[in-house]
Amino acid sequence: MTHGPLDSANREFEFKPGDFERVRKLIYGHAGISLSAAKQDMVYSRLARRLRATGMKSFSQYLDHLEHGQDALEWERFINALTTNLTSFFREPHHFPILARHLQKVAQTRKQINIWCCAASTGEEPYSIAMTVADTFPGGGPQVSILCSDLDTNVLATAEKGIYPLDRTDKIPPEQLKRYFLKGAGAQEGKVSVRPELRRLLTFRQINLLDPVWPVNGPLDVIFCRNVMIYFDKPTQYKILSRFAPLLQPDGLMFAGHSESFLHAADLFRSLGKTVYELANKPR
Repeated sequence: MTHGPLDSANREFEFKPGDFERVRKLIYGHAGISLSAAKQDMVYSRLARRLRATGMKSFSQYLDHLEHGQDALEWERFINALTTNLTSFFREPHHFPILARHLQKVAQTRKQINIWCCAASTGEEPYSIAMTVADTFPGGGPQVSILCSDLDTNVLATAEKGIYPLDRTDKIPPEQLKRYFLKGAGAQEGKVSVRPELRRLLTFRQINLLDPVWPVNGPLDVIFCRNVMIYFDKPTQYKILSRFAPLLQPDGLMFAGHSESFLHAADLFRSLGKTVYELANKPR
């Protein structure tokens, strides 16, 4: 039986409505994430782990520590705890043939192609992009650079290792799995690791999309920003999109998540269908 947000009798720590409001304010201020009232139980369960780990006795003590202290590491852990990382290889598969066609087109005029995957999570998305790149240019082609970033440092560390349980790779066609992954043996039995030649296409970096400066060099040919904007309110989305636009090549593409729509930013981006966008000021 699950307990609703008002049923706190069996909770280890008292969690008042005011505590939840403080959490909402802190995560919005530092990461731009808008938590709905429905997330109260999730917030409790994830942050209760931080209280246990720090030895703190109450949410108010923990939140005071964040607000008044200089504990950068705990801030990082607080944000990591509240960011959700649901991902899989070739998630929203319709995007990858579109990416391949775009790569073929821009390769006719450019020797360098730059891609930014700004919610890399545990790496399945950027490695899916890398496999698409390698399949598009099997005999060699332009130089391709894939910048992989995330707010959560824990998931980025997993992504950089590029080691996955075999059952996580079930969406990868067998021939691709054989081509781009090595099977583990001994202690790594039941796991696969990304081949070094594929990993070399990727660079990993922690980036908060709310930071005033991004360590990202344009112009970019492609931005993957899928299932990130759902955590932001419309003004924050617009602010981020207004910073994406000048980073893109005039013919660049931005890929969004299946539940995301940017009609409120029609002056910046124009939908091509299938949650793929181009710059609104691109000449027809």
